[in-house]
Amino acid sequence: MYNNRKEKIVAIVEARMTSNRLPGKVLLPIGGIPALELLVSRLRQSKHIDAICVATTINAADDVIVALAQKLDISFFRGSESDVLGRVLGAAQSMSADIIVEITGDCPFVDPELVDRGVEEFFAKDLDYASNTINATYPNGFDIQVFPTAVLAEVDMLTDDPVDRTHVSYYIYMHPEKYRLHNWVADEASTGPQLRMTLDEDSDYRALLTVFDALSGENPNFSARDVVQYLRTHPEVVAMNDSVRQKEAHEL
Repeated sequence: MYNNRKEKIVAIVEARMTSNRLPGKVLLPIGGIPALELLVSRLRQSKHIDAICVATTINAADDVIVALAQKLDISFFRGSESDVLGRVLGAAQSMSADIIVEITGDCPFVDPELVDRGVEEFFAKDLDYASNTINATYPNGFDIQVFPTAVLAEVDMLTDDPVDRTHVSYYIYMHPEKYRLHNWVADEASTGPQLRMTLDEDSDYRALLTVFDALSGENPNFSARDVVQYLRTHPEVVAMNDSVRQKEAHEL
């Protein structure tokens, strides 16, 4: 709970097994546990979120994700594979969430300090959407987006565009004339928008494993800042996946 407010804040994690570029990526082992379990364990360190819900699909392939959620004693919701907006909204509504913290399942190093900052930034201003992604200053893989369930429910009624339905909050931040947006930025020590700590391809996986092995022994709860500082002094690790091209929103 944030500052004894009445709003229920729920982290919604989008996860599925049928990734085109790296199938099954969310269950690839990092530090001996599935990447999704690592993500959840880090989210649980947030001071402000009240619950975690994995938003997966009705595909049989995702039964294993449901099984993991049950093992971890967190909630899950099953919905459309292609209509991710509808799936996230359904997950939020199933949890009676007032505020959604949107997290994608390919970000196993999610930083709970950044989650909490996102929540704090959201409530500090009169907003419809707060994130660190409109003008990205952190490495890819530390994205945090915070917005009310009511706003997403409105967007659900406004658009059937496949781009909007695939990229959950895209409609919100592409309409600054309609919604009150706020982008917060990294401090100098955490700045690295050209860096990749997300899990899309095999080279990403190898880079994540290298960073995890380097940092987790000394501090298993390493931060985004720790990752940036490590990568600044290890260009050979940066080179492992710096050729991976991030897909644009319109490339469904």
